[in-house]
Amino acid sequence: MRTIKYIAVHCTATSQKTSIAAIQRYWKINLGWKMPGYHFIIMPDGLVVTLLPIEQVSNGVAGFNSVLINIAYLGGVDANNKPLDNRTPAQKASLLKLLKDLKKQFPTAVIQGHRDFPKVKKACPSFDAKNEYKNV
Repeated sequence: MRTIKYIAVHCTATSQKTSIAAIQRYWKINLGWKMPGYHFIIMPDGLVVTLLPIEQVSNGVAGFNSVLINIAYLGGVDANNKPLDNRTPAQKASLLKLLKDLKKQFPTAVIQGHRDFPKVKKACPSFDAKNEYKNV
């Protein structure tokens, strides 16, 4: 098993109606990635979709991927692509449950947003995940 130092919270920075297939095509075609950007995506109805086993490395945070698990909720921007915390109550509940489950498995892992990593210049996940989940 990999050493997990971080659990990174992301938003997809898309409409909440965007399909996972469209996101995966973007990663593959536009970014040239062989692996997904996240291990999990949380749908607006709270469904947690696994894209990659946590034993494998995803592409969520450059320079840190080997030591983290990447989780995203579908959404995170408004109609003009401006950052917006638009998590549904179901997404919030599923994200919290997933984080608690992962924290049990990796008790020393730090939970933080994508934006909290060094040299990251984006608003992702469009809320302060480090503060919101500091007691998980």
